Amino acid sequence: MRARTSIRTALMCGAAAIIASPVWAQDSDTVIELDPIFLGKSKREVQTDIAESETVIGQEEMNDRQASTIAELVDSVPGVTLINGASPQGSGINIRGFGANSTYGSDQKVLIQIDGASVGSEELYRIGTQLYTDPELYKEVTVLRGMGGSYEYGSGAIGGTILLETKDASDFTNGELGFRFRETLQYNSNGDGFTSSSILAWQPTEDFEVLGNYTYRNQGLQTDGSGATIGNSDFSLPSAALKLRKFFGDAKEHRFELSLSDTNSEALDVPYDSFGTTTDSFGNVDRFTHTQTGVLTYGYNPADNDLIDLSVVLSYANQEIEQSYVAGSSSLEGTPSFPFLLPLVEADHQYETTKLTVKNASTFATGNVTHNMRYGAEFSQRDRLDASSAPGGTDERLALFLVDEMDFGNGLILTPGVRYEDQHIGGSGTYYDNSALMGGISAYYGFQSGWGVFGSAGYTENMPIIDDLGTAAYMTQPEKGRNFELGFSFDNASVFSESDQLGFKVTGYKTDVWDVTSYSHTVDTTSYPVTEINTRGLEIEGRYAHASGAYVDLNANIQRGTFRAPTAPAGDQNGDWRGIPADQLRLTLGKRWGETIDLSWEIVADANMSRSTAPTPSQVVNNVRATFRPQSGVLEGAEVRVGLENVFDELYTPHLATRPAPGRTLKLSLAKTF
Repeated sequence: MRARTSIRTALMCGAAAIIASPVWAQDSDTVIELDPIFLGKSKREVQTDIAESETVIGQEEMNDRQASTIAELVDSVPGVTLINGASPQGSGINIRGFGANSTYGSDQKVLIQIDGASVGSEELYRIGTQLYTDPELYKEVTVLRGMGGSYEYGSGAIGGTILLETKDASDFTNGELGFRFRETLQYNSNGDGFTSSSILAWQPTEDFEVLGNYTYRNQGLQTDGSGATIGNSDFSLPSAALKLRKFFGDAKEHRFELSLSDTNSEALDVPYDSFGTTTDSFGNVDRFTHTQTGVLTYGYNPADNDLIDLSVVLSYANQEIEQSYVAGSSSLEGTPSFPFLLPLVEADHQYETTKLTVKNASTFATGNVTHNMRYGAEFSQRDRLDASSAPGGTDERLALFLVDEMDFGNGLILTPGVRYEDQHIGGSGTYYDNSALMGGISAYYGFQSGWGVFGSAGYTENMPIIDDLGTAAYMTQPEKGRNFELGFSFDNASVFSESDQLGFKVTGYKTDVWDVTSYSHTVDTTSYPVTEINTRGLEIEGRYAHASGAYVDLNANIQRGTFRAPTAPAGDQNGDWRGIPADQLRLTLGKRWGETIDLSWEIVADANMSRSTAPTPSQVVNNVRATFRPQSGVLEGAEVRVGLENVFDELYTPHLATRPAPGRTLKLSLAKTF
């Protein structure tokens, strides 16, 4: 993960208390005792001192949300919308109008990485995002919206980038030698969901640590706010992870790390269409999904040389999907309505992505400017199994990238970034070559008062994908996008009283995409290519915390967008872009009593989307959460969490989703580290 620090962030990133130390008067024995200043904390830090639109979801918030899927972890980020996020199958992540939709679980405009490994499929028809993994494997999720900050991770991140970091043994041992064991048990009332997560952390020496994690998650069919069953919402998801870390050298300057994860999913007699929009046509299938990631890292960071912080990362990601149709299903006809669909529902899929990334970070000064420069090279190869409606092939890429964070020492930080990518893609003897130079620049200026202003501009290209090998014109036509952002922020303590802190960030953005190859516009059952998409929006993030323990978190997103389909009939060539999320306001009111109790009430309000081609009404959903950490007695060290989601059992279908949201759901969890 990226590491950024500043004096203001270090002082205000949620420390429970900052106690002033005695100050000695110069040339005097006088001691000036300063009164202690206690600062509270909210659920989430707002990244007010950078230009990028970045949100970091840490371990504490992940625990409190008791999420069942990765998608449920990130839905609270402004501009992020879920497609059926309560279950892995048929779910997807949409950021700023790009990513998942009701036909494909991904469109390659949202990048997802696990410990540096690139995961996810291309465009598997009606099968979902393929992000089959469990939230309990991770300790942090970073969401980058837009192109800012993406150039060292990949190309085509028009919507954004999601970076997941797995847990380490030292997160539980705290550097102390010996074993630690953590068990988490969770129950969900809606669907009788049960989860058990067992973590064994072992640190035999100061320079070696091992973590093993086995998580089993099972959920039955859920019901919506009316009590009706939500189809295709049950799942079983066993996951396992192993992580080793070893330091070498007199100053531990060498590091080797191995991260492995494995998740299986078995779905029997379920609709082929995971989105639930055309069930009667496609019939039912038995589907087995297997997801694996492996990451081997070598790091070299000598303490006496700021020019070297080297990492060499070899990663492998594999996704396999085996399917067979079910004849004579009890719930449906089973086989497709049309015989020509049989090869589609019987198709097996496999993606294998191997990637080698060599990256170095150098810190140096040129005059009054301090540079934090990250640069490197990356080679990747993606192999895809040939299947009906999903052609097989190979996508090889070589990339060079450089990002230079330049601090001028007067509040101004400029960060230019550039990425060059060369692609060789094809299959069945036909290959295509593409190359692109992408880049952007961001600027942040911070005032002593806590105010800041920022802006950025970026350009990227979404390279052709294996899925489009059947259309020769698309194989030499990368989708192109540019993004502009402008905003202001504030972060300071003692704003309304001597013991509070307030931070907020307001970002306006504009994204234009052209030479589009991944979308179409349907008029009277006929599809016409969409060639251009233009979006604009406003995001707000805010937090307030008081030493009394009271806190407020707020975020909002307002977005509009249009498309152009020039070959469509007159009058239908332009319109509102269907991928735009609903305008949303999310407000959390909470109160902490030290480290023992945390109570919060979350209100999520979505605006009416009558202008959309798939309109949804406005809705307000309430969620309450409580965390109890006993500080003494039999339960000392335990963590008890209670959550009640959709408190008033509202019946609604979230905008862009194809299934109703779950009705009232009680979540209970008990965790303890031994």
